[in-house]
Amino acid sequence: MNYPFSFATIGGNTRVRIQSGEDIRHLNELDQKMWTVLSCPVTGLEISSDSLSLMDLDGDGKLRIKEVVATAEWLCATLKSPDTLLAQKDETAIANINDEAIAAVAKKVAGGKDIVTLADVEAALAAITIEEQAIPAAPIETDVMAAYKEKSAEYAAYFEQEKLQKLGLAVIAEDAVKPGMTEKKFIEMGAQISEWEAAKAAAENANAEALKAAQAEYLPLRKLLLLHRDFYRLLRNFVSFEDFYDNDRNTIASFQAGTLIIDQRACRLCIRVNDLPKHDVQAPLSGIYLLYCDCESKKLGKKMQIVAAMTQGEIKNLNVGKNAVFYDNDGNDYDATVTKIIDNPISIRQAFWTPYRKLANWVEEKINKSAAEKDAAVMNDVTTKMDIPAKTENKEENPKPAFDIAKFAGIFAAIGMALGMIGTMLVSVAKGWITLTWWQQILVFIGILLLISGPSMIMAWLKLRRRNLAPVLNANGWAINADALISVLFGTTLTEQAQYPLLKIKKKLSKGAIWGIVLGSIAAAVAIALLVMIFFAPENCECPIKLFCK
Repeated sequence: MNYPFSFATIGGNTRVRIQSGEDIRHLNELDQKMWTVLSCPVTGLEISSDSLSLMDLDGDGKLRIKEVVATAEWLCATLKSPDTLLAQKDETAIANINDEAIAAVAKKVAGGKDIVTLADVEAALAAITIEEQAIPAAPIETDVMAAYKEKSAEYAAYFEQEKLQKLGLAVIAEDAVKPGMTEKKFIEMGAQISEWEAAKAAAENANAEALKAAQAEYLPLRKLLLLHRDFYRLLRNFVSFEDFYDNDRNTIASFQAGTLIIDQRACRLCIRVNDLPKHDVQAPLSGIYLLYCDCESKKLGKKMQIVAAMTQGEIKNLNVGKNAVFYDNDGNDYDATVTKIIDNPISIRQAFWTPYRKLANWVEEKINKSAAEKDAAVMNDVTTKMDIPAKTENKEENPKPAFDIAKFAGIFAAIGMALGMIGTMLVSVAKGWITLTWWQQILVFIGILLLISGPSMIMAWLKLRRRNLAPVLNANGWAINADALISVLFGTTLTEQAQYPLLKIKKKLSKGAIWGIVLGSIAAAVAIALLVMIFFAPENCECPIKLFCK
């Protein structure tokens, strides 16, 4: 089938490019399998909720392909040239409006201008006045009505109990709340309140209907201008993900909620979290390092949950509980706290150090555990001795066992053998090392590093190639029809690291710092001298460490 569209590789996938009004006019000819998105929610996006609700024709809170196509057809029928939609402006020339009724209203609100704007329509709507139907006055004071409505159920129950008590079928409790009125007065007051509320509701509904009727002629023009501004942006985030991948335009996708500043980095890919349990299932499949944060702005009285993608830098300072600052797209700041982390590789460089970091963490954990156990043992021994009364028995009754050298001979022999084996191994390694040329030593060193870090780097490379935003959006209620890959190069644009200017800083060294430098230099020189003595001494040397000599 011949399509009137152009195609391009965007984000690692072939996608349709909507580049003209004619592309929008023929949108109904595009196979649904070629759309990047099949449906998306109409809330939580960075597109006007008024515009999205106008496109949500069945009002179910979801925007689907058929509704997008229907909106495109309406716009193309209403505008003479749908090319103006690409400018994404909330204004249009009156001469460009093809619908006579809408054009007439546009002339009315434009005030003699050739261009009508959304602000003109909003001003016209705000200026509408109607002859309102008077709302009847309340028959009783407002606070009395509020108290009556609050206690009406209790009072009604009391009067029922009173009737049963007169028949000998019940006894009213002594602590029961007694109404300060008769049952007749209670019923009359209820009838008055109900009658007034019904009359008030009828008057308010009549006024609302009158206002709606007065506004009706302006609403199609308002719809036209809202969609004139927002429809093409929706297409760039629905048919394709051009706003997400297009860095030259400095645009943001409709799902990007703002920027998270954390650990000297700015994470630009932040998405509102609509359903955290769904994220628990879907988000790990993305292969992206994700930070979930609770955000709160006391100034605005708003709270939200976001998930931020970390695509550059290190992870050593990122942990649950870390505080940060989140800025929404309007520049409002929120206090952010990390509540959950989904750990995935950020870069191959970070993966290189992962085995060493894990080893260091393991060693630190073992040392801390051993120290804690020894500390507990010492404290237990001390407290036990403090609790037991001093014994007055003679030393002969509890003689200390004599040191048996034969008992420990096997232990000493085993330790000696272990040390000997370790020493032999080190000597063999040292002798083998010194027989290599300098460039062979470098290759061996590199080989050892690759042997340790290679598997981690390979796994990271495979995961980085498959980083996909689609599972995160799926967890938010989107129906993604194509992968939204995040390559290593593209990932560097989504997380910005701090860039410091080159500065010349003069520091005045204290005496302690000077002595530290001197002693460090002496220690380094001694270490180098010992290494030379061990590995490069001649055959006939008489150095004290003859074991390592050639």
